[in-house]
Amino acid sequence: MKLQYFAWLRDSMGCDSEHIVVPTKVKNVGMLLDWLSTRDERFKRAFEYIDVMLVSVNLSYADRDYPVHDEDEVIFVPPIAGG
Repeated sequence: MKLQYFAWLRDSMGCDSEHIVVPTKVKNVGMLLDWLSTRDERFKRAFEYIDVMLVSVNLSYADRDYPVHDEDEVIFVPPIAGG
């Protein structure tokens, strides 16, 4: 699965994208988010505010029930505020 990160999340993750192998038990966006936040400290910090991020799967907006597969591209866009 390809993960892409935008805005401050890219800086927090230390990259703009990466490929990961997801366990077969991960069937939807909610399960993916829950699993990612337990992977390591980098994900735990970056996904602290995951409930307010926009998630896209293969360029379609996705809620927590949206299905995911190994070949998908998942994009995470955090809220952005300007001043």
